Amino acid sequence: MSGKLGLIAGGGALPLSVAARCEAEGRPVFIVRLAGFADPHLAHYPGIDAGMAEIGKVLTAMKKAGCQAVCLAGTVSRPDFKTLKPDFKGATVLPGIIAAATKGDDALLRKILSVFEAEGFAVEGADDILGGETLPAGALGRVHPTESQLADLKKALHVAEKSGELDIGQGAVVCDGLVLAVEAQEGTDAMLMRVAGLPADLRGSASDRKGALGKAPKPIQDLRVDMPVMGARTIEMAAAAGLAGVGGVSGKLILIDRAALVEAADRLGLFVWGETR
Repeated sequence: MSGKLGLIAGGGALPLSVAARCEAEGRPVFIVRLAGFADPHLAHYPGIDAGMAEIGKVLTAMKKAGCQAVCLAGTVSRPDFKTLKPDFKGATVLPGIIAAATKGDDALLRKILSVFEAEGFAVEGADDILGGETLPAGALGRVHPTESQLADLKKALHVAEKSGELDIGQGAVVCDGLVLAVEAQEGTDAMLMRVAGLPADLRGSASDRKGALGKAPKPIQDLRVDMPVMGARTIEMAAAAGLAGVGGVSGKLILIDRAALVEAADRLGLFVWGETR
């Protein structure tokens, strides 16, 4: 990786981590802050604010800034395409993007990537920019899962992978062998809130933790854009849902602030586990 990076920033902590890493390594970065999604703290960096359909504006600004590569990072809700206000370039590519969207999120992301690649930008994954800060194999932190908890995690990962084959989501929650939730468009946080609202006899509690959250990449997706992400907030919400731990596929789940994640897991008594595939 080299050259100035154009960071297309959605919501959440991942774009902040990518920008901070570039700054720490002395790599110039230009932030495209997606309106309605990007964290306000990203205004600290050179860049522009842009709507989702202002593709011409984005491409022109990135080229003028001297960007050689692009990274798409952060959460973005699927828009109501009828309400978008595209610029001229956006209007030319939007029909293809809408057509791709009908085939699922993966097809949509691939189409968006192709627009940037066609303009000469190299596409970089957030995990590569962050130096490979992905979930390692085995336990991360002092808490290790019991045999039954590990069985729940493995089933959750299996469910997440099967769900991913249908381009539905990246996560699932299993407790005592029972599937409590499958992530769809609402995202991991909202899924964990649903679990927290289930009857107490179906899930664990702070005094009797049970079950696990598993996050796995969709088998069909481009990992440069949509690799699963986990941070301290995920741990906090999993704890609030009474879960015993969280996990993912080793090497295929980005850690947001590893030290903070481990601190939260150790403090709350949750395991974090990387399953080898």
